[in-house]
Amino acid sequence: MGRAVTVATCALNQWALDFEGNLERIFRSIDIAKSKGARYRLGPELEIWPVLHRNVRYNCRVIFLNKRILLIRPKMSLANTGNYRELRWFTPWSKARHVEEYFLPKIIQEVTGQETVPFGDAVLATKDTCLGAEICEELWAPNSPHIEMGLDGVEIFTNSSGSHHVLRKARARVDLVNSATAKNGGIYILANQRGCDGDRLYYDGCAMISMNGETVAQGSQFSLDDVEVLVAALDLEDVRSYRAEISSRNLAASKVNPYPRVKVNFALSCPDDIAVPTCMPIQWRHHSPEEEISLGPACWLWDYLRRSKQAGFLLPLSGGVDSSATACIVYSMCRQVCLAVKNGNADVLADARRIVNDETYIPEDPPEFCNRVFTTCYMASENSSQDTRNRAKLLAEQIGSYHINLNIDAAVKAVVGIFSVVTGRIPQFSAHGGSSRESLALQNVQARIRMVLAYLFAQLTLWARGMPGGLLVLGSANVDESLRGYLTKYDCSSADINPIGGISKTDLKNFIQYCIENFQLTALSSIMSAPPTAELEPLVDGQVAQTDEADMGMTYAELSIYGKLRKIAKAGPYSMFCKLINMWKEICTPREVASKVKHFFRMYSVNRHKMTTLTPSYHAENYSPDDNRFDLRPFLYNTSWSWQFRCIDKQLRTCLLNCRIKTWPTSVWGKPV
Repeated sequence: MGRAVTVATCALNQWALDFEGNLERIFRSIDIAKSKGARYRLGPELEIWPVLHRNVRYNCRVIFLNKRILLIRPKMSLANTGNYRELRWFTPWSKARHVEEYFLPKIIQEVTGQETVPFGDAVLATKDTCLGAEICEELWAPNSPHIEMGLDGVEIFTNSSGSHHVLRKARARVDLVNSATAKNGGIYILANQRGCDGDRLYYDGCAMISMNGETVAQGSQFSLDDVEVLVAALDLEDVRSYRAEISSRNLAASKVNPYPRVKVNFALSCPDDIAVPTCMPIQWRHHSPEEEISLGPACWLWDYLRRSKQAGFLLPLSGGVDSSATACIVYSMCRQVCLAVKNGNADVLADARRIVNDETYIPEDPPEFCNRVFTTCYMASENSSQDTRNRAKLLAEQIGSYHINLNIDAAVKAVVGIFSVVTGRIPQFSAHGGSSRESLALQNVQARIRMVLAYLFAQLTLWARGMPGGLLVLGSANVDESLRGYLTKYDCSSADINPIGGISKTDLKNFIQYCIENFQLTALSSIMSAPPTAELEPLVDGQVAQTDEADMGMTYAELSIYGKLRKIAKAGPYSMFCKLINMWKEICTPREVASKVKHFFRMYSVNRHKMTTLTPSYHAENYSPDDNRFDLRPFLYNTSWSWQFRCIDKQLRTCLLNCRIKTWPTSVWGKPV
């Protein structure tokens, strides 16, 4: 029997309920794997639908050979945090190393000629090796099955995953796969879903093959290819010699509880394989966070656009960092489409032709394609500066979008005029002597009118240009503004989808710098240097007087820290205060920390209701306040936080007392108390 096994894994852009499309992509990946000489092919999680066993629904791997099912392996550890609610749909298989008979439905019996097949926690014993299966979350579990499987002689571990993208997450996934075989030896094959899931997640591929702790094959993380197949030839003797040198492993293996083995009359190797070249270790190439922002949301937008069968996007472009970053992501999408077509992707070409309604069209130039599918709109008011108007116009010219300039003053005056006719009162801005209530209401009117106009132009712009179809409206509120609630409910943050809603302001500014350097979008330089502003209050001597951070009472950098402590560290007001007095000891006194924490939690809780109407956003951060799927919390809080704030005050008095008696020097806090 030979030693070299040729295995394949893949990333597939599957789509819920697209049975015909999903089946076609599965077949295509099988054909590619076979054409490259693979004897085993692995697909992503749930490419074969769930299985009912004794009236219980399980998430399963179905392993088959030549029209015969070898094993149905149910998932044992279900993902039930963050974006996942697997327990809502499935039950975990809790019978470790136990196999039962599964009676096949008649329609399957007619295909396989089998009445029953093994169902449960087992491994496959071929003529030349032994294979075990994990499913997605099981790799991340502290007691991953591959540990005991490896000790029981399993040499090839396979994992079908549905693992979504989060900024900076890929490194953790790759490290988990490599570490799975570093201690125990073996071959680990990972397949993953790719693309928009029809919701807020983007599955980022990264199919890979690892052996003895090192990567030997790497798939792309972001791509417009619906099917990607990796194939690697590996020497089983490398696994055996690696394991033979680990005495601690061998001692543990001698005491392991064995797995049920399903014998398979098949070999993954060939008898005469001496000439088969085996793969060597490679260095994994990770994307920077800026590259991830450029590629992930761009691919997500493309999937959403082509599958929604719309004709493009419309973005209210204000000339600020957030809307400009959104525009750059659309431009990146156009670049990816042109590159995919250049590389011969027939699926992308067909989708592009349908979107622009031209059967002969070939997208070759990103700005030209951008002009066909992307409309930007600067909505000026009497409070808008000439600087932001110019910045928006110049950026639109450089990316190639179809750009519209309009003025909303007439609509604002009409709406406010209705109120004045009914009440006999004329509200004023604070700068003109009005109260804060009046000023805020007048700002909100402007913001909401922009939302109404955005949808009007999204529906009718192409009609006015003599073109078919409608446009999807893009939002551009970042994750930090949503967390703070620094947005008007039903303003331009209300849109169809938002590609930056899960990205921090800090990362967006770094992404803008990346676009300046890599896309040669020089218009972004002045946008980067300008202070963020909503431009909803009157100008002073023609200049902007309103800034976002002054309005919020906190910086964007502080907001990112608050968000991570609130969501990831599960910190309430008191816990956050206790952490921050140490984190910020060089820049803030304890009293200042207490004031900042209290202000954040007041604003967060007062505005939490806005999260219930938040535009569906690309999920990119684990401190996202998304109320629909990820951050399931009340939207009506006791905003006084009376007990928590009293605890902060009590601890603050202790801190101040300790400073006075020199237990903690005043220099620890950066400033005298």
